[in-house]
Amino acid sequence: MYVISNNYNNEIIIKNSRFITILIKIKNKEEIDKCLSDIKIKYPKADHYCYGYIIDNYKKSSDDKEPSGTAGIPILNVLEKENITNILAVVVRYFGGIKLGAGGLTRAYSKSIRDSIKNVKLIELIKGKKIEISFNYNEQNKIDYILKDCDIIDKIYNDVITYQVLVKDEIIEKLNNYNYKIIENTYIEKKS
Repeated sequence: MYVISNNYNNEIIIKNSRFITILIKIKNKEEIDKCLSDIKIKYPKADHYCYGYIIDNYKKSSDDKEPSGTAGIPILNVLEKENITNILAVVVRYFGGIKLGAGGLTRAYSKSIRDSIKNVKLIELIKGKKIEISFNYNEQNKIDYILKDCDIIDKIYNDVITYQVLVKDEIIEKLNNYNYKIIENTYIEKKS
């Protein structure tokens, strides 16, 4: 599985219609409505705002008044074929006066997404865990060394230090002598 490294915009013109593709890296479904609202504000006179998104195993698409199955599903199909997750892909269309037909629309929306994905860096996701680990202050240097390549989400300093951290499965083995609990299985970005 992959995620995009950064948000990306691209535009193509097919038979006078403008297809503006916006790829947005997202973490949860709650972000989607705001992103779509922001896009509609940025492109207020567009004819269609078609999209597809994938977050883990949840997928959804919208044709936004294009003929059924000609926009949202082709967008989603490209994302699935490229094995990309945590992404919202929106194609904003300004109608150019020439009808493309169902096949032409499907090809146009698919091409718009494929062209954009070719131009964005993909980051591989690997299996990991979100954990909480607690330790004494005199152990902080050892823990920091073990977790040096991990994403520490939160640090709490009380009687003991507690970190919330995303770790690869192989790091878990190095923490067996410490007090930790697994919060959830997840995927984390592979560092290059």
